Amino acid sequence: MAMNSGTQTNALTSSFTMKKKDAAAEKENLWSAILNEVQTQGSTKLPSNKSVLVLGDNATGKTTLIAKLQGVEDPKKGSGLEYAYIDVKDEYRDDMTRLGVWVLDGDPGHTNLLHYALNETNYAHTLVILTVSMTQPWGWLEQLNHWIKVLGQHIDSLQLDAKEKEAARQRLTTTWQSYCEVGDDLDPGSPVKRTMRNNSIDEDDLLPLTEDALITNLGLDIVVVVTKTDYMTTLEKEYEYRDEHFDFIQQWIRNFCLRHGTSLFYTSVKEDKNCDVLYKYLTHRIYGLPFRTPALVVEKDAVLIPAGWDSLKKISILYENMHGVKAENPYTDIIKSPPTRKAVSNREAEVQTEDEQAFLARQQEILKQGDQVRGESPLRSQGVGSNKSGPRTPGTTGQSSPKKIDPKLTPATPGAEGVLANFFNSLLHKKSGSPGTGGPGGAGNPAGPGRTANGTDAVMTPEKLAVRTDAAAELDRLSRSVKKEIDMSQSEC
Repeated sequence: MAMNSGTQTNALTSSFTMKKKDAAAEKENLWSAILNEVQTQGSTKLPSNKSVLVLGDNATGKTTLIAKLQGVEDPKKGSGLEYAYIDVKDEYRDDMTRLGVWVLDGDPGHTNLLHYALNETNYAHTLVILTVSMTQPWGWLEQLNHWIKVLGQHIDSLQLDAKEKEAARQRLTTTWQSYCEVGDDLDPGSPVKRTMRNNSIDEDDLLPLTEDALITNLGLDIVVVVTKTDYMTTLEKEYEYRDEHFDFIQQWIRNFCLRHGTSLFYTSVKEDKNCDVLYKYLTHRIYGLPFRTPALVVEKDAVLIPAGWDSLKKISILYENMHGVKAENPYTDIIKSPPTRKAVSNREAEVQTEDEQAFLARQQEILKQGDQVRGESPLRSQGVGSNKSGPRTPGTTGQSSPKKIDPKLTPATPGAEGVLANFFNSLLHKKSGSPGTGGPGGAGNPAGPGRTANGTDAVMTPEKLAVRTDAAAELDRLSRSVKKEIDMSQSEC
């Protein structure tokens, strides 16, 4: 009996000790859980090592697009490799960070600057934007293929660990396989929904990649942005683009994005289309912030296709409205580059300067020709009183306004003094006529009684005789003056 009681006592002691140890372990696990929760909350803050690399040809609106995402009204374009940043705020965490943005110049000579923006350190934390402009849709094929090639060659040149590159490719593949339509079941900003979408997807629930998806996998999140979609109206008016042309362009670029695993956005900074949505999508892809906008393919100038949504079947819907063209036609055969841009015809012709000596020689020839033309002036071929038909009109030949006649230049034409000489000469040479046969005041004497036939007085009074003497003297003076001027004019010639 004593032995049984001792055994029971030891059993109770052992049981009590076990329970005490279990309580201590449970308490320790509770503190570990609290510490893990605090660490998890601390790690949910927005990281500060994320960046965006913007590639594209010049004049595709790279700087303007980034300025719009920044909220800057007056963008200033730089050269080479530009750096900027975008403020990103998480309303639900009440946290803020800065997203670095690198913009590479479209000049091929600046591709050597890529290693500053994309290198071994930030390869896994970089998103790439490829830009093309709707102002030149005929250049998309060459531009996109060029920049994808440049990006692929640069990644190959990086000293990346093979496991890191494979992990990046697998991460992009998982993004496409795990895409699901936006739902309204949970609050869009809920951390639960964000966790469900990004981290807690079982591999068994992943769907297989759709046909032709991710044929080229660079391991980077890439967003193709078509800028200046407001130019579509100009393409319709000036280049006669129709809806089937825009459908053909859309199906081609969607196939390109499907093969390279990229998203697609049509934007217009001028009309503020899809710019805010693009900002939200970038923060969603980089920081895991909520994004609830579904794919948009109805409006031709505001297309939005998230990564993982598209497929060949969805693209084939566009073929129904393409009657004049076929999807298998070469891109450059349908979207052809215009021979000349219409804006070029409005440019002013370039002015070429003329040699000074050649200009002066040409002016001398013009002056010589002008002297020859002035030699046969109309005033030299007609007298002053020859125009008796009334005043000239602008439509008549000759000069429309009278000019003063210089007797030195035209000695044959009587000047002002010549007119006076003719007047006095007419007074001296008037003959005294006999009365007409019709008698005074009759038809034969139109001048009236007491006058000659030519209108002069028949009786010469002393006063009239004195006037005639003075007229004769004046006539002699004028004749000598005119003769002198004629002689001088001939001597000068």
